[in-house]
Amino acid sequence: MSNRKEMIERESRLEQLVSDLLAEAKQQGATAAEAGVSSDAGLSLTVRMGEVETIEHTRDNGLGITVYFGQCKGSASTSDLGPEAVRDTVKAACNIAKYTTEDSCSGLADAELMAKDLPDLDLCHPWDIDTDTAIELSKQCEAAARSLDSRIVNSEGASLSTHAGLHVYGNSHGFVGGYPTSRHSLSCSVIGQEGDAMQRDYWYTTGRASTDLEAAEAVGQKAAQRTLSRLGARQISTREAPILFQSDAATSLLRSFTGAIRGAALYRKSSFLLDQLDQQVFPDFVHIHENPRLLKGLGSAAFDGEGVATKAKDFISGGILKSYILGSYSARKLGMQTTGNAGGVRNLAIDPGTLDLDGLLKEMDTGLLVTEMMGHGVNMVTGDYSRGASGFWVERGEIQYPVEEITIAGNLKQMFQQLVAVGNDEERRGNMRTGSWLIENMTIAGS
Repeated sequence: MSNRKEMIERESRLEQLVSDLLAEAKQQGATAAEAGVSSDAGLSLTVRMGEVETIEHTRDNGLGITVYFGQCKGSASTSDLGPEAVRDTVKAACNIAKYTTEDSCSGLADAELMAKDLPDLDLCHPWDIDTDTAIELSKQCEAAARSLDSRIVNSEGASLSTHAGLHVYGNSHGFVGGYPTSRHSLSCSVIGQEGDAMQRDYWYTTGRASTDLEAAEAVGQKAAQRTLSRLGARQISTREAPILFQSDAATSLLRSFTGAIRGAALYRKSSFLLDQLDQQVFPDFVHIHENPRLLKGLGSAAFDGEGVATKAKDFISGGILKSYILGSYSARKLGMQTTGNAGGVRNLAIDPGTLDLDGLLKEMDTGLLVTEMMGHGVNMVTGDYSRGASGFWVERGEIQYPVEEITIAGNLKQMFQQLVAVGNDEERRGNMRTGSWLIENMTIAGS
């Protein structure tokens, strides 16, 4: 799929396939239908201890169709894009719909909300890399990690992946839209040893274009440096203290926030932010927003999973909750309108402050810098938060020593209110962008 002309031709074929799916659904009696088709190809490989461990070439196709008979719904999918499989899949969806209960909230998103303009968001940059070159890059990455320090004694490998694909969606409102995408990544994970103690850590880089990736040697060196910094880790006693979530760990707090304002959690009354619209959720300096049409953005799309036009919006402004995350179904359940977020948020960001990580450490003075979390101890109904963690103990604004085998605990509602500062050390390797978060006070359970 590296040839751009070929991708344009393939996109046209997939759009025709979606149109055929919708026509077939109508012929079989459906009052409305929506369909999505995807096709992607890629290369993934792993090198470990200087030797090739795995090589995988992929070429995947898939389609899904949802039909509506009034307000009865049926869905089916297949990986076979042949004409007979298409007809059989539509037939299966129609048969399922006959057995489902009517749901007054089901159906397509409103026709007037469909995306009218589909700008090129610069999302497709295929990487014309052969297998031998990919292997060599991975070897360079791992070698840079292993050679950095004699305490790096083992490796979990370096992995490279490159994928390019197409996704096309359409529905019986007459909307059909698609776009090509690409995504590439390089990662490395190594093990360090000092005495009898061993630690592991990793680093990775990702982007739409191969030119957006960090150099292979830099990825390996960062993986090794992070591993070495954890050697000599110890436990600390149970206490209460400020917590600084390093930017790549802070993204999990943003995910908890978005999970709490998703429509499904709200209409099921299983969110600690239930009925908080237009209420103060964060301090007034906090601004959380999304930009779905960001050029080259890892989460960008001109329309959501229902064909609704995406647009930039605030979720938090002045610390106040301004919008939920809704598709058409959850919106109807709540008596509201879709926010164009079927499929989730796109390029979510929290505005950075003026301090870098060193500045935040000085602002915290004494407390815990969290660099990694384990487990899933988050109760989305109550907001109670308890997760295993590791990181560094900080005194007088300086890192003193690494810590491990601790648990940090609090309540997300209180944690959000006690957000002291957001760093300018933005984590940009995913769909969410954030700097480090300094939380005023949490419980640390240790030895």
